[in-house]
Amino acid sequence: MAKGPTVEVENIISPGSRHRVDAGKYEAMKTAMLAVLPDAPPGMAVAAIKPLVVPLLPAALFPGGDKAGWWIKCVQLDLEAKGVLKRSEKPVRLYRA
Repeated sequence: MAKGPTVEVENIISPGSRHRVDAGKYEAMKTAMLAVLPDAPPGMAVAAIKPLVVPLLPAALFPGGDKAGWWIKCVQLDLEAKGVLKRSEKPVRLYRA
């Protein structure tokens, strides 16, 4: 079974660690997250992101929001490592850099 295109992601918690993930799902989640996250602190609680992004995701990639939570965390950590997202501490809230 052939795999589709992939994209390399980083992890702010583990500098230097890189993994390849499905490019279509990554890009869909990235676009949805950047559409809903504010551009200034204090930002949005991580738990508040999922109900806002699920309606924006392609049903073919995320049927019923399946696995959206995992992809939110994957994209969050990658975009934080790349400086696209920032976080406010306690409770963790995300916003665009």
